[in-house]
Amino acid sequence: MEHRQLGRSGLKVPVLSLGTGTFGGTNAFFERWGQTQVDDARRLVDASLAHGVNFFDTADVYSDGVSEEILGQAIKGRRNEVLISTKATFTTGNKGPNDKGSSRYHLVRACEASLKRLGTDHIDLYLMHAFDALTPVEETLRALDDLVTSGKIGYIGASNFSGWHLMKSLATSEKYGLARYVVYQGYYSLIGRDYEWELMPLGLDQGVAAMVWSPLGWGRLTGKIRRGQPATTGRIASGGATGGPPVDDEYLYAVVDALEKVAANRGKTVAQVALNWLLQRPTVANIVIGARDEAQLVQNFGALGWTLAPDEIAELDQASFRTPVYPYWHQTGFDERNPKPTKWTAE
Repeated sequence: MEHRQLGRSGLKVPVLSLGTGTFGGTNAFFERWGQTQVDDARRLVDASLAHGVNFFDTADVYSDGVSEEILGQAIKGRRNEVLISTKATFTTGNKGPNDKGSSRYHLVRACEASLKRLGTDHIDLYLMHAFDALTPVEETLRALDDLVTSGKIGYIGASNFSGWHLMKSLATSEKYGLARYVVYQGYYSLIGRDYEWELMPLGLDQGVAAMVWSPLGWGRLTGKIRRGQPATTGRIASGGATGGPPVDDEYLYAVVDALEKVAANRGKTVAQVALNWLLQRPTVANIVIGARDEAQLVQNFGALGWTLAPDEIAELDQASFRTPVYPYWHQTGFDERNPKPTKWTAE
């Protein structure tokens, strides 16, 4: 298993982690993702560890905390063998006015609740699930710094922030000597490359690694969707892509066509090629993969141990190209002094 540095930190993580959004399924939203219970979760953890994947990602809002509880039971007795990341910010608990956001009040209580559900005394990576513009950035980071100092969390990260949210936070940490976000967990896939426009250059400049969620485009790049063949099983068919970004059908089919061509030549699956493409991108340290069962999980491990050729990457880049929004399309005319980490222009 390949390990990569988690941003500007001393922590090394496997390039794949298991996302546990499928654990629980106790409400209308998450039951469409999956309804994995403890016994099956334990089998997924066993399979992950057998393949060198010892990193598990969850959040306090996944099935109203049940995902954390199930993960805690699944890793019981082997806590020192694994890395855990979880998240806070969204509404939890009694759903009162202070049961959400990134205030000191909420974060301290949210962290304690996560520790209890996970059955552990520390969280390796604690992520802010969204930016809270109503709470001063200094308050959020001081609360997180105190949790780091106390040993309750090891490292901190941000998820779903805009570029300026992340940069403001990093500048605040530097100004006051506070714990610093070392990773950005965000959506990135062959049909969702917006991350490349601002967040990727920021990550390169500031030493913030990427931890990718939904690497298969909300289930659209699993190989189940092709021209004239809508998904009949899985997350898309069950409505699990609700809330995901809209994708034009022709654009999706063009990307899938390119993936199928490369996959056929390589003897790989569409999903394995899509994951391997991400592993070649700048800043990417880890990809969070989800699985409803052990067979699906193990198949994803086939994305490792080989590398796409430059011409294959170029073909996938071309098929997935979209003209960036302003000011990014304008910046492509000044690449000599403002170079881009990935190709933003069509060949």
